[in-house]
Amino acid sequence: MVTTAKSPKASPRSRDGQGTRKAIIAAAMRLIHVHGYKATVLDDVLRESGAGKGNFYYHFKSKEDLGHAILDQIVDGFLERTLAPCFADPDGAPLGQIRCFFDRVLEAQRQRNCVGGCVMGNLASELSDVHEGFRTRLATLFTAWQARLATALEFACRRGELAPGSDPEAMARFLVASLEGAILLAKVSKDIRVMEQCVGELKRYLALHEVRS
Repeated sequence: MVTTAKSPKASPRSRDGQGTRKAIIAAAMRLIHVHGYKATVLDDVLRESGAGKGNFYYHFKSKEDLGHAILDQIVDGFLERTLAPCFADPDGAPLGQIRCFFDRVLEAQRQRNCVGGCVMGNLASELSDVHEGFRTRLATLFTAWQARLATALEFACRRGELAPGSDPEAMARFLVASLEGAILLAKVSKDIRVMEQCVGELKRYLALHEVRS
């Protein structure tokens, strides 16, 4: 691993172009996660990121353009950093991998003290009926999430770990919907025990379909 000496933190004026773009996206994501897309205004994004309007319009044509960049980052981040790590071993126990994923989501909510909920779910609820482009992009994410769980469940079926008649597609859809609902309830109640209980029930659901050797 190559290491380099730390350099002084760059000011908004000295920050390079890609650094400025990343700072704007990161600031907008933080604000949107808590306040939503519509309630997040450009001035707040600029203040949070330390960028100027000229910087913003150099990188983005509009707030909508920024929204698409944010969705791309959300999708990539979820698939690569939240979903993929638990399923990295192609020969791993598939049901254990799904339980690992549940635990990662639970821990993320615990670390955030149930604030913000699921940014994907928040945006889907806010924008799916009013912006077709955003709805389509979000739909691809939920489809990929469901497909990853379905693949693991299909693998479990082939290994004889799920009861005959189990429907991996239907099970995966139920797991995604239930986990999103659990995150929403935890956000509303501001009580991590709600999330813990729901994750426990999802694990129990898997166990009911599991064939014990």
